[in-house]
Amino acid sequence: MKKLSIVIIILLVSFVGLAQETNDNYENAGSKLLGDNLPKGVTIGGYAQIDYNEPDGAAVGELDVHRLVLLFGYKFNDKVSFLTEVEYEHVKEVYVEQAYLKYKANENFNVLAGLMLVPMGIINEFHEPTTYYGVERPNVDKYIVPTTWRELGVGVSGRIDNASLKYQAYLFNGFKSFADGTGILRGSDGLRKGRQKGAESVVSSPNFSAKLDYYGIAGLRLGLSGYFGKTQTDDTTIEDSTVGVSMIGFDARYKYNNLELRGQYITTSLSDTDKYNALTGKDLGSKMNGLYGEIAYNFDLKGVEKLTPFLRYEKHNTHADTDGIVANKAYDRDELIFGLNYKVAEGAAFKMDYQLMNNAVSGSDTSKQFNAGVAIWF
Repeated sequence: MKKLSIVIIILLVSFVGLAQETNDNYENAGSKLLGDNLPKGVTIGGYAQIDYNEPDGAAVGELDVHRLVLLFGYKFNDKVSFLTEVEYEHVKEVYVEQAYLKYKANENFNVLAGLMLVPMGIINEFHEPTTYYGVERPNVDKYIVPTTWRELGVGVSGRIDNASLKYQAYLFNGFKSFADGTGILRGSDGLRKGRQKGAESVVSSPNFSAKLDYYGIAGLRLGLSGYFGKTQTDDTTIEDSTVGVSMIGFDARYKYNNLELRGQYITTSLSDTDKYNALTGKDLGSKMNGLYGEIAYNFDLKGVEKLTPFLRYEKHNTHADTDGIVANKAYDRDELIFGLNYKVAEGAAFKMDYQLMNNAVSGSDTSKQFNAGVAIWF
């Protein structure tokens, strides 16, 4: 597995000089529904992911409408617009995933406020199911970057065209680490359960988030992300109920003709976890790391149809370091995922893949799972 990750990283670097197309054209729901070329008024969109998951050796598999999302954009005028994203998960759970007002001061400077995506890595901002390969999102973007990660805040975005840079900078409320006398964060999934998602969020101290994307080399997009602050608590009189968070991410996306390469590395340092764990009885780690590398090749079929085999290696560890507790080797995980993506129309695809999942526990068996699904985005 380690050799495979090195090979993928080498591939990411090797093809940089061969790119033929500009790569500043990545879209997500916000850019698609609030584009400059769209008229004033309402724009409607949506995306959906329907999955079949079957662990190796299981007597039954699971079918699930994993998510069905309704998107609404409204342009008041050329400067002011609003986007909201309402998500149904597993048919029965309803969330507001985005709800923000955008003011376009000029061509290169915007002010945004509301419920927004935290710009960290690739998938958290570009999580529509037709924008990535594999039935499920990468697990690095589940355990290390808790996708879909969105919080309430205010900030700015724009471009510095002379430097080929896109920039974003926000102040958000942070993860909630303590509520009703109970600790929330834990070692198995890191910060994931601390997402407040805009639901009666508490703010004991604001957190800073920023990202720079470089698009000056044709075919290549490079990202540098940062997130810094402290977790939040509903009772600031309880000492040791919060921890400090410093997260840094590097990501790369590359296209050359029909070849696609992606890579991502995220590292998170948490301070005062020894005190937090002593107070709450939890096992939160003091450092979390995650990376993946992916290679895909598009075979053109008739019309817009494409058949794309892909291979992705992931490694993530929510106990990369611990303070005052013994690291749990079961949280040191790596995965190999390979499969096919069959694009049948712009915004519609059938997917299937096979996962091989391991952890660092001595003598543990490889977990295997077959996945198939339908991905839609319009």
